[in-house]
Amino acid sequence: MAISFHQLVVDAHDLPALARFWCRVLDWRVLFEAEDEIVIGSDIHARPGLCFVPVGERKTGKNRLHIDLAPDDQAAEVERILALGARRADVGQGEDISWVVLADPEGNEFCVLRPKTSLLD
Repeated sequence: MAISFHQLVVDAHDLPALARFWCRVLDWRVLFEAEDEIVIGSDIHARPGLCFVPVGERKTGKNRLHIDLAPDDQAAEVERILALGARRADVGQGEDISWVVLADPEGNEFCVLRPKTSLLD
């Protein structure tokens, strides 16, 4: 049996705003939009994508799952993403780490890594 990672589903209060934020971060586009679901990706055939769905309650703790981004230039990307509406986040990461923890406009943490060439780099 074959299986693949299709999409990551993100609970959101303001689906259009959060989808637009992540489209700008990843240089993706909205592929499908309805009142109860927005799907974004680089192309309808490129996986994985992100799917935003409505949720009533606010986020109350650290994410148990988060996105890691691997840019060519970590410092430049951190500044660009902060300008898009992210903020720095403290999840207890300490000062001697090689990644930067940020949070999207709804508080979902994600990391901006140093440049990577493989999954084990």
